[in-house]
Formats: sequence, C-alpha cells, structure tokens
Amino acid sequence: MFAFFRGTVDYLSESEVWLDVNGVGYEIAISPSTASRLQGFGSEEVTVYTYMMVHEDQIGLYGFLTRDELMLFKKLITVSGVGPKAGLSLLSVLDADDLRFAIASGDVKAISRAPGVGRRTAERLILELKDKINAAAPAAAQEAGEEPGITGGEQSGDAADAVAALVALGYGRAEAVKAVHAAKGEGISGTEELLKGALRHMA
Repeated sequence: MFAFFRGTVDYLSESEVWLDVNGVGYEIAISPSTASRLQGFGSEEVTVYTYMMVHEDQIGLYGFLTRDELMLFKKLITVSGVGPKAGLSLLSVLDADDLRFAIASGDVKAISRAPGVGRRTAERLILELKDKINAAAPAAAQEAGEEPGITGGEQSGDAADAVAALVALGYGRAEAVKAVHAAKGEGISGTEELLKGALRHMA
C-alpha cells in the first residue's frame, strides 16, 4: 500500500525511525544497520522504502534505504519461520549483496549469525530461496538503479566475465563466485584485475 515515504527524521533509535512527511509522523521499524546510515542525514530529506504488514489488530511498517533491500526482505519473509523481525535482523548482520551470496553459496554459518535465526531456519532459508534469490537479485538491483552484487546466479559485467573465466579454467562455479566476491570486496574492478584477485584467493 505504501511504497515509500520521503521526509525528515524526527526521532531515531536502533529499531525505529519516526519520519516527518509534511507534518505527519510515520513510525517505521528498521534494522540497526539502517539506523546507522540514517544518522548521517540530519535534517536532510530521506526516502525510506516500506513494507506494510497487517496482522490481526496490528499494522506494522518496515523500512529500508534501497529498493534492493526491500525486495530481498519480501523474499525472506516468505520462508516459514522468518518473520519481519528476523528479516530485519538478517539485513543488519549482512548487507543485501552478502546475504544473497550466503544464500546462493549455502553458507549456513553466516546466515545463522543473525539474532533470532538458528541453524535450522538458515538451512530452510537456503533451501527455499537459493533458486529464487539467484533469479531475483539482478532484477531487484537494476530496478533500484544499483550495480547488482555477485550472487552465484546471474552476474553481469566484469564480475560475470571473471567468474566465467575461472569456470573455463576448471574451477567450480560456486568456488569461482566466492573468490570473485572476495576480490570485489577488496575494491578491485575490471575483469582482468578481478580475475587476478580471485586467483589469489583460490591459491
């Protein structure tokens, strides 16, 4: 119902923001990582993308600073045992790109670091979302006007070329994606440089 709100921060805590939109205040639940990023806006206008959940006699708004995060959150809460709080928790411990990568690579340990998300829930999340995340991640990132992260599914540009080159050299795709992801995390760009950086991680 509410796609986003644009306004100024009236109140901010680790778990919620009150957004003043033309004199009307909206209470929006957020993750600690989103709260940290919102601190830099001060009195400047900010756009918060929202998901509204209606449950019995309660209505909750959950907010994100990018459409990419919002789209991923919507995927997360389709999994049994992953409610809005767990979804926010996951996106606080891991950013959207890293969370997609953890799901695609089956990294139970990384996912279960999120408070309230145990090993069984992490395994269920991987099982149910692995294919969906791979297909949905690039579209969500492109819709948001952001560069898609490396996800183990469809990559684009230099990262995709680097992964393809590693696979051609005989490395497994999951291993190649992980190495390129690590190289990209070091600030490396360009197909050739990503390939060199990835090979160092695979040595």
